[in-house]
Amino acid sequence: MQNPAEILSHLRNSFNSGLTKTLSFRETQLKNLIRLYDENTTILLEALHDDLNKSTQESMVCEIDYLKNDALNMLYNLSDWAKPNYVDKELINIMDTAKLVPEPYGVVLIIGAWNYPLQLTLSPLTAAIASGNCAIVKPSEVAPATAKVIAELLPKYLDSNCYKIFLGQPFETQKLLEQRFDYIFFTGSTRIGTIVAQAAAKYLTPITLELGGKSPCYLDSTVDIEIAAARILWGKCVNAGQTCIAPDYLLCSEEVEESFIQAFKKMQEKQYGSDIKASPDYPRIINNNHFNRIIKLLEGQNIALGGSHDANNRFIEPTICTKVDPRSPIMSEEIFGPILPIIRVNNASEAINFINEREKPLALYVFSNDGEIVDLFEKQTSSGGICVNDTIMHFACDALPFGGVGNSGLGAYHGKFSFDTFSHQKPILEKSIDKFHEMFQDSRYAPYSERKIKTLSFLTRKRKLPIPKKYFVQIILVILGFFIGYFMLLVY
Repeated sequence: MQNPAEILSHLRNSFNSGLTKTLSFRETQLKNLIRLYDENTTILLEALHDDLNKSTQESMVCEIDYLKNDALNMLYNLSDWAKPNYVDKELINIMDTAKLVPEPYGVVLIIGAWNYPLQLTLSPLTAAIASGNCAIVKPSEVAPATAKVIAELLPKYLDSNCYKIFLGQPFETQKLLEQRFDYIFFTGSTRIGTIVAQAAAKYLTPITLELGGKSPCYLDSTVDIEIAAARILWGKCVNAGQTCIAPDYLLCSEEVEESFIQAFKKMQEKQYGSDIKASPDYPRIINNNHFNRIIKLLEGQNIALGGSHDANNRFIEPTICTKVDPRSPIMSEEIFGPILPIIRVNNASEAINFINEREKPLALYVFSNDGEIVDLFEKQTSSGGICVNDTIMHFACDALPFGGVGNSGLGAYHGKFSFDTFSHQKPILEKSIDKFHEMFQDSRYAPYSERKIKTLSFLTRKRKLPIPKKYFVQIILVILGFFIGYFMLLVY
């Protein structure tokens, strides 16, 4: 068994050497990651197929190409993101330098997930590298083929003194969590996320928890039902529904429900053929335990479409359930499979009330061409993110942060937000120390007086500027320079 304490000690020595803080080192590691993806595409595809029966397209788009673009984005922007950020100042600090300097936390722990075993493990690692950290990477044991490939390939491309792979079962992971890390990034279930949070709390370790929950989808009659059905079907069936932001259940009227089921059936045949089990594009459930858990959720449900399954093949057909009791098990836990319960509501307000009575979801989907309805969901619900008239695609927009709220997670990442997640924004105030600058500091010193109070009140007062704040400093400096010049003329 790997010794977590020894690994952590080794990485901490590497971090303290300062090697990972240099931009040239980070850039080299990012280039090596990109080379890993380019040179081992076939091996990675095979591992994903072995674990989840993922098609080449799903594996390329959702995992390998995603990771390659993620690393390229970090590489192209690293020098800008790593620069100090000079902040706006108030009058009292007008002659000082105020800045935020991104610095790495140190040694971070990254615990990946099994449903996207490459992306959800290596994307956080990419950000940790770009931010200058050392890292221990724990791939999910539930996706063994991919975990094995990660363990074999990463040491060949990344500096093994700075990045270590840790393989193990839940017991070994628990031992890993007993160590004191500088940051922990976890992707997985809310149940395990709670355990990770408790372990982090022991040392007040900052964490990001990318969890899940039941992501609702509202559909009304103002949209093209067939297009909506195609997008909902895809969101529900990509990775066989084993996606943390898959639409978990549908909220719609009885009239829309009937049209949607017919459209869903039509779009399913269009996307996967008349025999979806034979389709090379439809994945499988990760293992027997998850297969049995999902099938159990169907007990007592009214199945309006689909329902067939094969335990030997871990195949579950896309299934729609209607007349669902909101108190039933299928509505009590995240489904994480290709089952779509439909809850009937009479209008958007009723749907919003239904959503707000439950835990805050990771994603919320609204299908409507009525701007007022969309506005209602945006203003009256709370979720990790909202996607209007589509599913999942907000995840692919790295200009937006991705993360949960409340029960669905803590913290966010993607693009620049990933770099910021693994960086401590260190505030720095630099002041000059000479007799000229000291004249402007006199008012804060004792003995105190009415004059000094008035001076400090003036300098510290918050003001609503009539000009954009970004130009305020330049204007103040010009005015100050004018008065200094005038004073010098009088003296000489």
